[in-house]
Amino acid sequence: MNAEIIAVGSELLLGQIVNTNARFLSEQLAELGINVYYHTVVGDNANRLSQAIQLAESRADLIVFTGGLGPTKDDLTKETIATSLQKSLVMDTEALDSITAYFHKVGRQMTPNNEKQALILEGSTSLKNEFGMAPGMFLTQDSHHYMLLPGPPFEMEPMFKKYGRESLLRVLAKNEIICSRVLRFFGIGEAQLETEIMDILDRQTNPTIAPLASDGEVTLRITAKHESRVRAISMIDELEKEILDIAGDYFYGYDDTSLIREAITLMTKHSLTLSCAESLTGGLFQSEIASVPGASNVLSGGVVCYSNEVKETVLSVPKEILDSFGAVSEQCARQLAENVRKLCNSQIGISFTGVAGPSEQEDKPVGTVWIGLSIEGHSTQAFPLKLAGGRNGNRVRSVKYGAFYLLKALKELSFN
Repeated sequence: MNAEIIAVGSELLLGQIVNTNARFLSEQLAELGINVYYHTVVGDNANRLSQAIQLAESRADLIVFTGGLGPTKDDLTKETIATSLQKSLVMDTEALDSITAYFHKVGRQMTPNNEKQALILEGSTSLKNEFGMAPGMFLTQDSHHYMLLPGPPFEMEPMFKKYGRESLLRVLAKNEIICSRVLRFFGIGEAQLETEIMDILDRQTNPTIAPLASDGEVTLRITAKHESRVRAISMIDELEKEILDIAGDYFYGYDDTSLIREAITLMTKHSLTLSCAESLTGGLFQSEIASVPGASNVLSGGVVCYSNEVKETVLSVPKEILDSFGAVSEQCARQLAENVRKLCNSQIGISFTGVAGPSEQEDKPVGTVWIGLSIEGHSTQAFPLKLAGGRNGNRVRSVKYGAFYLLKALKELSFN
């Protein structure tokens, strides 16, 4: 089956938002063995959308639409498709009840145009929207399949995973079962990882390996096809072992996890608490920790110590260290990690100090960073970084490296 993804929305063409939906859907469809040959973006215009539909029908079996299912006049995706396919729009009463209940719950008046969101194509299967209002839909007509999904990613992604994927699997009716697993790596570039596993990549057939780099991380998606799910998973296990024998030092988790999540899981398991002293990251590390459910089990607190005065008066960094070595130094990072741990009465203290940019500081170039790590009963460590990037990029990468060093230290600890 070949597919085309059509994103509807003038805001995409104006550059106001990025079309992340196409990336997500391409990845998901590839897992199902569906080839995506075209991405199309069209504005909120019925004529141009009609032309895009006709062109897609000439070159794809499956057409997936995102966006244009809302309540306003410029939301015209399903109306245009209905006209193109000579279909009526009918009311999805379950969706309408859900929309009505939402407005009642939040105490707002429901305007008549909101009912429009509950309309679906005649003969289509409604795809429930558990994070928004407008349902999606799936329709097969003649030799084509049409899937309509909402535009907001937080609505579209769970809808596809829970309902859209199952609709496609029923159509595909394959004898082969497709299984996949994502391996996550940090501290190694995509080019280096590819070089180290080149022999494996060169001989891949089934399973296949798809590398992807994003936000300083690298992932490998392993996909296997077999009539037996057990055998498909076993094939993935065998290939994973080969890869980790080579690059296991950089591996930290599977699928949708993150460095922060993995660190929180280990700290929770061993009843450890964490406190943070943040200079260049300005509280970003604590924010990332707090964004994960279960953070309250591990996060004691922290200090944003942007100025030397706060480092000295609140976190008791000796003035001699600041005068002799500077705030951006191994010595300062160690003191910050140790002192914030004691201040917050936690078992682990982590610190971030450095030069985010745009200009150098203390005669140290932009991207110079020190991360301190103090674990009760163990020697305090300090890790140097030399980052290349913009101000906020350096802050984000510092947070990820902090989580990586924390996770690595937790794995190396002996818990008796």
